[in-house]
Amino acid sequence: MGNSQSGVVSREILDDLKVNTKFSEAEITQWYENFQKQCPSGRITLNQFEEIYSRFFPDSDAKTYAQHVFRSFDTNDDGTLDFKEYIVALHMTSSGKMALKLEWAFSLFDVDKNGYITKSEVCELCQAIFKLIPKEKHAELPSDENTPEKRAEKLWAIFGKKDTDRIAEGEFIESISSNEAALRLIQYDHK
Repeated sequence: MGNSQSGVVSREILDDLKVNTKFSEAEITQWYENFQKQCPSGRITLNQFEEIYSRFFPDSDAKTYAQHVFRSFDTNDDGTLDFKEYIVALHMTSSGKMALKLEWAFSLFDVDKNGYITKSEVCELCQAIFKLIPKEKHAELPSDENTPEKRAEKLWAIFGKKDTDRIAEGEFIESISSNEAALRLIQYDHK
């Protein structure tokens, strides 16, 4: 991964990240220094990522969701996140561009990475999202969303697909971006 031993991000990675993210050179350099302090190996393992994620959701079971997020960011499927994958992930999830966030959400729901989402994948992600919701907040949920299964059924119905159909990325983005309820169903805002 470039000059990881010297503590300086390589020019190649820096230039690539400047082009492909909204971050400045100074921001990328600062992120790299922090990344190297937290991950001297230059990589984040799944366990480390789960620990980081659990801090964002201290009252919830974030492990399953973190595993899905990690999978969606581990673009080379090596079981770790390097600095570049980490920064691209940070950019995708923090960018103000809704289309970029929905592209990432599609990759999150595309569990088998085949370019389509099935109802079973929607169910799997709804299970993980539901675990993020603290148990004491379950009673506050609408009756048609108060279980992971109901949440998945409601989301799948928005797509207007049969149980055996599948959804391509464009369909997913169009359906979610044009429906506020769908946008709410694919996430959990713990704030």
